[in-house]
Amino acid sequence: MFPARLLSCLIAPVIMITAQTAQAFGLEDVVDMAKARAATPYEAPAQAPQFLRDLNFSDYQAIRFKPDASLWRQGASRFQVNLFTPGSYYTHAVKLHEVDKEGVKPIEFDKSNFNYPNDAFAKRVPADLGYAGFKLTFPMHRETEQNPFLVFGGASYLQGLGRGERFGASARGIAIDTGLPSGEEVPSFVEFWLERPAGGSDTMRVYALLDGPSVTGAYRFDVHPGDSTRVDVKAQLFFRSDVELLGLAPLTSMFYYGENTVRPVGEWRPQVHDSDGLLIHDGASGEWLWRPLINPRKLRMSYLYAGDIKGFGLMQRNTDFKQFEDMEARYDLRPSAWVTTRGDWGEGQVVLVEIPTRSEVNDNIVAFWRPGKPIKAGQERTLEYTMRFGDQEIAREPTASALQTFVGEGDRIGGGSVEGAYRIIVDFTGGELAKLKSDAPVVSQVSGGDGVEVIEHFVEYNEPLDAWRLSMLVKPNPEADMALRGFLSMDGKPLTETWTYELPPGADLREPQE
Repeated sequence: MFPARLLSCLIAPVIMITAQTAQAFGLEDVVDMAKARAATPYEAPAQAPQFLRDLNFSDYQAIRFKPDASLWRQGASRFQVNLFTPGSYYTHAVKLHEVDKEGVKPIEFDKSNFNYPNDAFAKRVPADLGYAGFKLTFPMHRETEQNPFLVFGGASYLQGLGRGERFGASARGIAIDTGLPSGEEVPSFVEFWLERPAGGSDTMRVYALLDGPSVTGAYRFDVHPGDSTRVDVKAQLFFRSDVELLGLAPLTSMFYYGENTVRPVGEWRPQVHDSDGLLIHDGASGEWLWRPLINPRKLRMSYLYAGDIKGFGLMQRNTDFKQFEDMEARYDLRPSAWVTTRGDWGEGQVVLVEIPTRSEVNDNIVAFWRPGKPIKAGQERTLEYTMRFGDQEIAREPTASALQTFVGEGDRIGGGSVEGAYRIIVDFTGGELAKLKSDAPVVSQVSGGDGVEVIEHFVEYNEPLDAWRLSMLVKPNPEADMALRGFLSMDGKPLTETWTYELPPGADLREPQE
């Protein structure tokens, strides 16, 4: 969808020029700060006043930043910066600095930059409250109009989108013990440096200092808005203590229900989710693996091995309005989020955390890379990767992909006649499949995990969708997960990504979830 190689060539000189005009500050300065912090006990950031933290998100949104107060509004920069205050989910302030050819200067808090719900509320806001984060804007559609495309705010979160999309999936700087019974540790970006772009530039740079009980870190983000928004990340981490479950390049999203799950009682919309699956590219095997998401009844942790991780992401493959019918949320416009590793990350696992949710207001999906070697106190780690926010093409997957997955009972008309079995349908499209005639000798390859009986599987051309449909009848052990893998091939050569699915025991597809 976007000419990434051409874009990177065009903007490289701009990055170099910008850096030369801001020699007073660089990543090595943030590294020194992070290393010094790691040698001292952790101190949590000061909390915002209680009345602000008690605001629900709707009331918090009534605090409006004045566009006229945007940073870099005056001048030749195509980028501007909108600021927001602590409150609701944003529990503490962060330090903000501007970096330009004159050096580094703080971005001081000014409460007059905001419109408040009423005068009484405004009087309670401290004059030294500070900012909780910032939103970057850029002319994504017309040069005369500024559009938000990337947000840094709350813990180590950043949220991006491509042209024409709406905010959905997020990224984080790091994840610590996410999903473990011991509880999650949530490090935060506590200080930022925003490098003012050269006039007319379509890229900018942000530095961030991370701090948490177990880890500190220095980050550099090179930001490239466009049809898809690209963020090149370089980070150096310093560990204060051992970490049981380290999550690198974490992605966070929401999956309430979809085509492969039961619609909750009372819901009229066909689907509700920001992402519908996890995609993984393992360089060691060359395999592309697709895992549809579920909303489980109990928390689920999946550990997906990769010998040489090249990329992973939480993808939104459902992009037709009719699949959601939601005119307000527009889930059909939510971006996919994809991580491409740079350098050798070694072997390890992509961890998928699926958390039960009864509504769409909570992000309940997390995916991250877990290194194969344990993390010990005193260790350091440097990593580089690229994040992209945009349509599903950002992964640049060369093979055919799973378009949709349906799951139903296997002992009813259209499903089969085997009690306790499931009928599972997967439609594949694109890649080499798109070049085949409808009578091509495509075959299905399906295998089940422990205790899973694959009763039958076959493939046929799906003319209305110009896709190839894999149909499976499988019977799981009622006391164990139903784990399945499948793909299509011809003449012994795989034609598609590997579709993989897990259904927990006790999932009753006849009864809608509460």
